[in-house]
Amino acid sequence: MITKREANQQQSLAAFLAKKAEFDALLADLQQMSEDHFGADPEAVLWGQVGNLESYTEQMRRATDAYFKRGEHAE
Repeated sequence: MITKREANQQQSLAAFLAKKAEFDALLADLQQMSEDHFGADPEAVLWGQVGNLESYTEQMRRATDAYFKRGEHAE
């Protein structure tokens, strides 16, 4: 018979793996965005496209800084 703790752990693992799959799919999308120059024509980049990329980069930096304990998350 499975204990309540074991059931909880199995449910937690299933939820974790589902979120990891979602994360991995988003990561693949980000890689595709980068390969596509974020929709910008490299020969005709304008400041608005720089601003968009700056925003995407800042959002990614917040996530990586939190995980790696850098910046405001440093210990």
